[in-house]
Amino acid sequence: MSEELPTVYLARHGETEWSLSGRHTGLTDIPLTSRGEAEARELGRRLRELTFAAVLTSPLGRARRTCELAGFGQQADVDPDLAEWNYGDYEGRRTAEIRQQRPGWLLFRDGCPNGESFATLTARADRVIARVRQRDASLLMFGHSHFSRVLAARWLGLPVQDARYFILSTAALSALGYEHSREEPAISFWNDSRHLQTPS
Repeated sequence: MSEELPTVYLARHGETEWSLSGRHTGLTDIPLTSRGEAEARELGRRLRELTFAAVLTSPLGRARRTCELAGFGQQADVDPDLAEWNYGDYEGRRTAEIRQQRPGWLLFRDGCPNGESFATLTARADRVIARVRQRDASLLMFGHSHFSRVLAARWLGLPVQDARYFILSTAALSALGYEHSREEPAISFWNDSRHLQTPS
Protein backbone atom coordinates (compact mmCIF):
# COMPACT_ATOMS: atom_id res chain seq x y z
CA MET A 1 0.00 0.00 0.00
CA SER A 2 1.41 3.41 -0.95
CA GLU A 3 2.44 5.67 1.92
CA GLU A 4 0.94 8.61 0.00
CA LEU A 5 -2.58 7.25 0.36
CA PRO A 6 -4.40 8.55 3.45
CA THR A 7 -5.85 6.37 6.17
CA VAL A 8 -8.97 6.94 8.26
CA TYR A 9 -8.59 5.52 11.76
CA LEU A 10 -11.78 4.62 13.62
CA ALA A 11 -11.65 4.43 17.42
CA ARG A 12 -14.67 3.07 19.24
CA HIS A 13 -15.46 4.51 22.67
CA GLY A 14 -14.61 2.61 25.85
CA GLU A 15 -16.92 0.38 27.84
CA THR A 16 -20.19 1.69 29.30
CA GLU A 17 -22.71 -0.08 31.53
CA TRP A 18 -24.99 -0.52 28.55
CA SER A 19 -22.31 -1.84 26.19
CA LEU A 20 -21.30 -4.29 28.91
CA SER A 21 -24.88 -5.55 29.32
CA GLY A 22 -25.64 -5.61 25.58
CA ARG A 23 -28.24 -2.83 25.60
CA HIS A 24 -28.65 -0.87 22.38
CA THR A 25 -27.14 2.52 23.12
CA GLY A 26 -27.97 5.09 20.50
CA LEU A 27 -28.45 8.71 21.51
CA THR A 28 -28.73 8.04 25.25
CA ASP A 29 -25.64 9.60 26.79
CA ILE A 30 -24.27 6.79 28.96
CA PRO A 31 -20.90 7.55 30.64
CA LEU A 32 -17.86 5.31 30.49
CA THR A 33 -17.32 2.81 33.29
CA SER A 34 -14.01 2.96 35.19
CA ARG A 35 -12.85 0.12 32.96
CA GLY A 36 -13.97 2.09 29.92
CA GLU A 37 -11.87 5.04 31.06
CA ALA A 38 -8.86 2.76 31.48
CA GLU A 39 -9.49 1.37 27.97
CA ALA A 40 -9.52 4.91 26.59
CA ARG A 41 -6.14 5.64 28.16
CA GLU A 42 -4.69 2.42 26.72
CA LEU A 43 -6.09 3.36 23.32
CA GLY A 44 -4.36 6.72 23.67
CA ARG A 45 -1.01 5.02 24.26
CA ARG A 46 -1.50 3.06 21.04
CA LEU A 47 -2.49 6.14 19.06
CA ARG A 48 0.56 8.16 20.11
CA GLU A 49 2.55 6.17 17.56
CA LEU A 50 0.47 7.69 14.73
CA THR A 51 0.13 11.14 13.13
CA PHE A 52 -3.18 12.70 12.10
CA ALA A 53 -4.03 15.79 10.06
CA ALA A 54 -7.27 16.12 12.01
CA VAL A 55 -9.24 14.44 14.80
CA LEU A 56 -13.04 14.19 14.79
CA THR A 57 -15.41 12.91 17.45
CA SER A 58 -19.05 12.07 17.85
CA PRO A 59 -20.95 14.62 19.94
CA LEU A 60 -22.01 11.94 22.43
CA GLY A 61 -20.30 12.00 25.81
CA ARG A 62 -18.90 8.47 25.76
CA ALA A 63 -17.02 9.14 22.51
CA ARG A 64 -15.89 12.62 23.54
CA ARG A 65 -14.65 11.30 26.90
CA THR A 66 -12.75 8.51 25.17
CA CYS A 67 -11.19 11.10 22.86
CA GLU A 68 -10.22 13.24 25.84
CA LEU A 69 -8.72 10.40 27.87
CA ALA A 70 -6.82 9.20 24.80
CA GLY A 71 -5.14 12.61 24.69
CA PHE A 72 -6.90 14.23 21.73
CA GLY A 73 -9.58 16.34 23.42
CA GLN A 74 -7.91 19.68 22.73
CA GLN A 75 -7.50 19.11 18.99
CA ALA A 76 -10.74 17.28 18.22
CA ASP A 77 -13.65 18.77 16.29
CA VAL A 78 -17.16 17.49 16.99
CA ASP A 79 -18.93 16.03 13.95
CA PRO A 80 -22.65 15.45 14.57
CA ASP A 81 -22.73 12.90 11.74
CA LEU A 82 -20.53 10.54 13.82
CA ALA A 83 -23.29 10.00 16.41
CA GLU A 84 -24.53 6.45 16.95
CA TRP A 85 -27.60 4.97 15.24
CA ASN A 86 -30.90 6.20 16.65
CA TYR A 87 -32.58 2.94 17.70
CA GLY A 88 -36.01 4.45 18.28
CA ASP A 89 -38.27 2.10 20.25
CA TYR A 90 -35.38 -0.32 20.79
CA GLU A 91 -33.17 2.17 22.63
CA GLY A 92 -31.82 0.60 25.81
CA ARG A 93 -33.14 -2.87 24.97
CA ARG A 94 -31.18 -6.09 24.51
CA THR A 95 -31.47 -8.22 21.38
CA ALA A 96 -32.94 -11.14 23.39
CA GLU A 97 -35.70 -8.89 24.75
CA ILE A 98 -36.56 -7.57 21.30
CA ARG A 99 -36.73 -11.09 19.91
CA GLN A 100 -39.33 -12.03 22.50
CA GLN A 101 -41.66 -9.66 20.65
CA ARG A 102 -40.14 -10.07 17.19
CA PRO A 103 -38.71 -13.60 16.83
CA GLY A 104 -35.71 -13.73 14.53
CA TRP A 105 -35.21 -9.95 14.56
CA LEU A 106 -31.89 -8.73 13.11
CA LEU A 107 -30.85 -5.10 13.47
CA PHE A 108 -29.15 -4.81 10.09
CA ARG A 109 -32.01 -6.53 8.28
CA ASP A 110 -35.10 -5.28 10.10
CA GLY A 111 -34.09 -1.93 11.57
CA CYS A 112 -35.86 -0.26 14.50
CA PRO A 113 -39.41 1.12 14.70
CA ASN A 114 -39.37 4.92 15.07
CA GLY A 115 -35.60 4.84 14.70
CA GLU A 116 -33.15 5.94 12.04
CA SER A 117 -33.80 4.34 8.66
CA PHE A 118 -31.24 2.58 6.50
CA ALA A 119 -31.58 5.42 3.95
CA THR A 120 -30.79 8.05 6.57
CA LEU A 121 -27.83 6.03 7.89
CA THR A 122 -26.53 5.67 4.35
CA ALA A 123 -26.80 9.40 3.68
CA ARG A 124 -25.08 10.26 6.96
CA ALA A 125 -22.20 7.82 6.41
CA ASP A 126 -21.78 9.01 2.83
CA ARG A 127 -21.53 12.63 4.03
CA VAL A 128 -18.76 11.67 6.45
CA ILE A 129 -16.88 9.75 3.77
CA ALA A 130 -17.20 12.60 1.24
CA ARG A 131 -15.76 15.08 3.74
CA VAL A 132 -12.96 12.68 4.68
CA ARG A 133 -11.96 12.13 1.07
CA GLN A 134 -11.92 15.88 0.38
CA ARG A 135 -9.31 16.36 3.12
CA ASP A 136 -6.98 13.85 1.43
CA ALA A 137 -5.11 13.30 4.69
CA SER A 138 -4.97 10.72 7.46
CA LEU A 139 -7.62 11.31 10.11
CA LEU A 140 -8.71 9.89 13.47
CA MET A 141 -12.40 9.58 14.34
CA PHE A 142 -13.87 8.64 17.73
CA GLY A 143 -17.26 7.03 17.44
CA HIS A 144 -19.50 4.08 18.11
CA SER A 145 -19.96 0.43 17.22
CA HIS A 146 -22.82 0.30 14.76
CA PHE A 147 -22.22 3.59 13.00
CA SER A 148 -18.52 2.81 12.56
CA ARG A 149 -19.54 -0.50 11.04
CA VAL A 150 -21.88 1.38 8.69
CA LEU A 151 -18.98 3.66 7.73
CA ALA A 152 -16.85 0.63 6.88
CA ALA A 153 -19.57 -0.85 4.68
CA ARG A 154 -20.15 2.42 2.85
CA TRP A 155 -16.38 3.01 2.48
CA LEU A 156 -16.33 -0.20 0.46
CA GLY A 157 -19.44 0.77 -1.51
CA LEU A 158 -21.56 -1.88 0.23
CA PRO A 159 -25.12 -1.43 1.47
CA VAL A 160 -25.64 -0.52 5.12
CA GLN A 161 -27.01 -4.01 5.77
CA ASP A 162 -23.57 -5.51 5.10
CA ALA A 163 -22.26 -3.76 8.22
CA ARG A 164 -23.49 -6.86 10.06
CA TYR A 165 -20.28 -8.58 9.00
CA PHE A 166 -18.01 -6.18 10.92
CA ILE A 167 -17.78 -6.87 14.67
CA LEU A 168 -16.39 -4.02 16.77
CA SER A 169 -15.30 -4.17 20.42
CA THR A 170 -15.08 -1.29 22.89
CA ALA A 171 -11.95 0.85 22.54
CA ALA A 172 -10.90 -1.10 19.44
CA LEU A 173 -9.00 0.58 16.62
CA SER A 174 -9.74 0.06 12.93
CA ALA A 175 -8.47 1.66 9.74
CA LEU A 176 -10.04 2.40 6.37
CA GLY A 177 -7.65 2.92 3.50
CA TYR A 178 -6.88 1.98 -0.08
CA GLU A 179 -5.01 -0.81 -1.81
CA HIS A 180 -3.22 0.66 -4.84
CA SER A 181 -5.17 3.83 -5.58
CA ARG A 182 -8.13 5.92 -4.42
CA GLU A 183 -10.29 3.89 -6.78
CA GLU A 184 -9.65 0.82 -4.58
CA PRO A 185 -10.99 1.53 -1.08
CA ALA A 186 -10.17 -1.24 1.39
CA ILE A 187 -10.03 -2.07 5.08
CA SER A 188 -6.45 -1.83 6.31
CA PHE A 189 -7.24 -3.55 9.62
CA TRP A 190 -10.30 -4.06 11.77
CA ASN A 191 -11.29 -4.42 15.45
CA ASP A 192 -7.73 -4.36 16.73
CA SER A 193 -7.76 -4.38 20.54
CA ARG A 194 -4.29 -5.74 21.25
CA HIS A 195 -3.49 -2.55 23.19
CA LEU A 196 -6.10 -3.64 25.77
CA GLN A 197 -4.61 -7.07 26.41
CA THR A 198 -2.92 -7.35 29.79
CA PRO A 199 0.52 -8.95 29.61
CA SER A 200 0.69 -12.30 31.41
